Amino acid sequence: MNYIKGKIRNIIYQNAESGYVVAIFRVKETNDSKMTEYINKTVTITGVFLDLNLEETYILKGSPLKHERFGFQYKVDSYEKEELTTKDALIEFFGSSLVKGCGKQTATKIVDALGLDAIKKIKEDEHVLLNISGLNEAKAKTIRDSLLAYSDADDTLIKLKEMGFSINEATKIYKKYQEKTKYIIEANLYVLCEIMDFNKIDNIYIKNHEAHDEVRLKACIIESMKRLSANSGDTYYYQSEIVDSLKKEFNIFIDEDTFDSMIYALEEENKVITSKETYYLREYFEAEEDITENLYHLSNDNPTPFYDFDTYIKELEASSNVHYNADQKHAIKEALENKITIISGGPGTGKTTIINAIVKLYSKIHNFTYMETMANIALLAPTGRASKKMSMSTGLPAMTIHRYLKWNKDTNSFGVNEYHKSLENLIIVDEMSMIDLNLFDALLKGIKTNVKLILVGDVFQLPSVGPGLVLNDLIESDLFTFCPLEKIYRQSENSYIPYLALEIKKKDLSEDFTSKKDDYNFLTTESSNIKEMIKKICFMSKQKGLNENDIQILAPMYKGENGIDNLNILLQEIFNPKDNKKNEITIGEITYRENDKVLQLQNNPDCNVFNGDIGFISKINNHSIIIDFEGNKVEYKKEDMKEIKHAYAITIHKSQGSEFSHVILPITSSYYKMLYNKLIYTGVSRAKKSLVIIGEPKSFMMAVNNDYASTRKSTLKDKLLHKFLNNVP
Repeated sequence: MNYIKGKIRNIIYQNAESGYVVAIFRVKETNDSKMTEYINKTVTITGVFLDLNLEETYILKGSPLKHERFGFQYKVDSYEKEELTTKDALIEFFGSSLVKGCGKQTATKIVDALGLDAIKKIKEDEHVLLNISGLNEAKAKTIRDSLLAYSDADDTLIKLKEMGFSINEATKIYKKYQEKTKYIIEANLYVLCEIMDFNKIDNIYIKNHEAHDEVRLKACIIESMKRLSANSGDTYYYQSEIVDSLKKEFNIFIDEDTFDSMIYALEEENKVITSKETYYLREYFEAEEDITENLYHLSNDNPTPFYDFDTYIKELEASSNVHYNADQKHAIKEALENKITIISGGPGTGKTTIINAIVKLYSKIHNFTYMETMANIALLAPTGRASKKMSMSTGLPAMTIHRYLKWNKDTNSFGVNEYHKSLENLIIVDEMSMIDLNLFDALLKGIKTNVKLILVGDVFQLPSVGPGLVLNDLIESDLFTFCPLEKIYRQSENSYIPYLALEIKKKDLSEDFTSKKDDYNFLTTESSNIKEMIKKICFMSKQKGLNENDIQILAPMYKGENGIDNLNILLQEIFNPKDNKKNEITIGEITYRENDKVLQLQNNPDCNVFNGDIGFISKINNHSIIIDFEGNKVEYKKEDMKEIKHAYAITIHKSQGSEFSHVILPITSSYYKMLYNKLIYTGVSRAKKSLVIIGEPKSFMMAVNNDYASTRKSTLKDKLLHKFLNNVP
């Protein structure tokens, strides 16, 4: 491979977390004909480095390239430090700042006495230095410790590269685990799955170890269980499911005796829990147990009757110019009287109206000032957009559950927990259907037992992405106050969106579901014409003054002709075409440009941006991208853009917790794997002002009648019933 050799002269940019570096490099030697003109000259280099020292000579392997904005650069794919093979180079090294306690005079003595193997001899035994005049034990130890610290990272990096990791991956691993890395390599390589893809680790493990040894079998069983939960949302599994997953995912065929011995070992390591003929990952079993225990203590107090409710509600109706129906009044009263209340209803049933009423009445009952209201009430939701909706409705601050619990992304832990609880007395959680087992467990651990907890959501929406069926299990246990909302409020005489959602829910489409309404249109077309139809609608919408902020395309899948990836390419050219005045950056096969609409894919509480948040690229600089999330401007490095996707079209899953003024929903048989009732219901219920469905009526009807993904295996309900009905201490 082509290389350049020389020294770093200056570091222009360095990302401490990823190791990405831009630096000035003076070329001393090269075997690349394209680089010979740069011998004894400096070039800009880019790449990932574990550590850089200006005093060392590096051999950089890579290739020159011409960047359209930053000019000539040398892209480094891998690197190594030049071996110290001469006496002068070795003396220079010992006399440098890299070796503490050793000046040039001492360096010369060491090399004269120990020869070219001086470093190796000292690392193996520091006492070899005691034979050199002027060196006592303390100084010898200092020199040896410097050599060990200097070479530990390099030795580990070399070992990781030999095993099959790239320089980028090896750097990432060492930055995370430091000196522990070498022990992880020796003891259990699968520990690295905390920060890297399991398949990558597994492939490297197989190359360096026996494919069916105990370490791998245990790791693959755990990973199979995780994948079962990720795919199905289950919190427990049967032996046959795990065994089948091992075959499918890892080509591992395991007999019953071996399976039992591996499970026993994993139980001893406290990673797996067995119950009768079911198997749990410890975190899911304990989450169900903890939720049960915390809900039991939380609901232990008797209700507090609200005797003057009728008077208060009439005053609120008059002051707010709102009329609450019987179901809404019942939900408001129950929420203010009981410790735990669940409110569930579809679009148009007034869930937001009820939240607003509960907040106002609670504040009025207690004579709170605005500041006291903020101190006593917490408004929470699983997504940033859902929390903003709550805040706009109530006039109070609202936040994501992760932010409220002070989630630490690096350690995956919460600052608000069973040891440091929150102080609020009334907590309202919206979009409860999106909350998985682990997040609900964390929330309950972080709140006081004397709090009023109100859970609001639509139980018929898509379940949480993570394992569990929390809202459904709580309702079906019949242990908590449950207030269903049925009545739909029309926005106009000819409005249809909430009624369509109800028809989908009941699997009873009206005969005229393809007929145009004030807020709804079904455009029948072939699959091959969907993109052209979307294009026409978007151009017409732009002529009416609408833009990409007003219109949201929702689709079930990323891949395929009418998948999200293709739609985003089309829509980018409509809403944000190429312009020489706009900076661009290409990452992989995707080009982002200033003013692009983008979607956040991961929670990042440090920057107050969360999975599902939509923003716009406001600026692209030399080494960063600035994205504006409704006034919250967040800086991304190029390597961080894996957290971002274009958002002109997004998945229905990612749209949960959000509302959009105008929704376009393509439906085609090519989506067949993802056409099922709850998905279509969720997509339809995202539309606030208008909904356009484009595609095949037959495919739409098939989706409405498909119950796929409606059930998950969970024991939360059973544990709740056992605890509450038997009063188990």
